[in-house]
Amino acid sequence: MSQTKEFELHDIVEMKKPHPCGENRWKVIRLGADIRIKCMGCEHSVLLPRREFVRKLKKVLTDHKE
Repeated sequence: MSQTKEFELHDIVEMKKPHPCGENRWKVIRLGADIRIKCMGCEHSVLLPRREFVRKLKKVLTDHKE
């Protein structure tokens, strides 16, 4: 039984490993086959394949509707 983590565009997510700048909060800025996330600390953006993103995702902190 696999647990699917629900995330949408502009959600703030926490990844399993922090960014080298020390921040662990990321904003989802692109969805598709690849997912682009932006570090909330230094604003560096990273493009990850969806499968890799889902594997590295720890939890959704806030969704874009809040």
